[in-house]
Amino acid sequence: MRKGPRIPAPHLLSIPLQAAAAVAAWAAWLGWDQHRDVHPDGSETGPYAAWQVIGLGLTLLALTYWAASRGHSTAAVLGTTTGLTAAASYDWSDDASGLYMIGVSLLTLTTLTTTTALTLALTTSRRRPPPPEGTDPPPNALTSARATTEPPPTPSRAQWPSARAGIYEASA
Repeated sequence: MRKGPRIPAPHLLSIPLQAAAAVAAWAAWLGWDQHRDVHPDGSETGPYAAWQVIGLGLTLLALTYWAASRGHSTAAVLGTTTGLTAAASYDWSDDASGLYMIGVSLLTLTTLTTTTALTLALTTSRRRPPPPEGTDPPPNALTSARATTEPPPTPSRAQWPSARAGIYEASA
């Protein structure tokens, strides 16, 4: 029998669902535009316009925020990164120069860094505030064990070393 923490099924399913959402966002924003624009001077741009890349970025930020705010931090980071990496690798793999793996690697590192930073910011900002003064904290394993025993006695003033005594003795 397996011992240790078990991961609930919704948390396991959230990673491939987040990856599928990232692939769908790639397809919706960038998957349909595959031609390069040739300008009158002969230079080429594309295949993506700036508004498409910005739209994809905002969509992925919204997907990452949605997953992280519901407690699926791992899916927000790994699912988004995996989905975007898979979509870019598939879309760019027909590059004749062979340099598409550099672009995919840079996209992977950027996505991993961005989603990790966003998820970390969300999880640290959404922590519960401390209980108000004079109220007991909610019970947990540490406080419930102490609640059943008597608190240790407070040492008397004579038992505490006095910092001032050392100062006065050194100057005397």
